[in-house]
Amino acid sequence: EAGDAGGSAGTRAIGGGRGEPGCGLYSLHQTGDTFVFIEQWADAEALKVHGTAPAVGTLFAEIGEHLAGAPDLKMLEPVPAGDPAKGQLRA
Repeated sequence: EAGDAGGSAGTRAIGGGRGEPGCGLYSLHQTGDTFVFIEQWADAEALKVHGTAPAVGTLFAEIGEHLAGAPDLKMLEPVPAGDPAKGQLRA
C-alpha cells in the first residue's frame, strides 16, 4: 500500500514540479517501496521556491503516514571524470 500511495502522489507532484520556474529536471524513480526524486534547479533561489510550492506540500501531506522516517535529502555535486556529456546531469 505504501508503494502505491508513494507512486501515485509522486507522479502527481512531478506534474506540478516540472512547471515551476527554474526546473531543469524533475524525475521520479522507484525500487520496491523506495522512491527517489532526481531534481535540477537553475539556482538556489529556484530550489528554495520549489521547497515551498503547493505541489511539495501536497506530496508530503499525502505520503506522510507512509514514510518510514524523515525524507533523506541529499545535495549532490558532479565528480568530473571522462566525457562530461556522458557523466554529468548538468555542466
